[in-house]
Amino acid sequence: MTLKIANITVDTDRPGELAQWWLAALGGEITADWGEYVMVGFGDGSSLSFQYVEGTAPGRTHIDFVAEDAAKEVARLVEAGATHVADHEAPGGAFTWTVLADPDGNQFCVSQGH
Repeated sequence: MTLKIANITVDTDRPGELAQWWLAALGGEITADWGEYVMVGFGDGSSLSFQYVEGTAPGRTHIDFVAEDAAKEVARLVEAGATHVADHEAPGGAFTWTVLADPDGNQFCVSQGH
């Protein structure tokens, strides 16, 4: 297969503000800012972008993140302004994950890995 994910774009009516929130949450740097389109790059060729779309509502796509200490990352992200949505466990307890929402209501998950 020759395709790989290079960027995920989130539609929002406040791209600069949301990009700054994710920049604080994940690190990286602003690699492009055209006002209505702001990109956060992570140095490995991947990026997360935020584009202006009037009247947008949170999307149906979400991002899954893994962390060595998921509980610590969840607490840090909630402190930074994320909203705790739910905690889940895979059947048989194989792994757990927490669903959070960014300041625009876009949901994302944090787990120890799976």
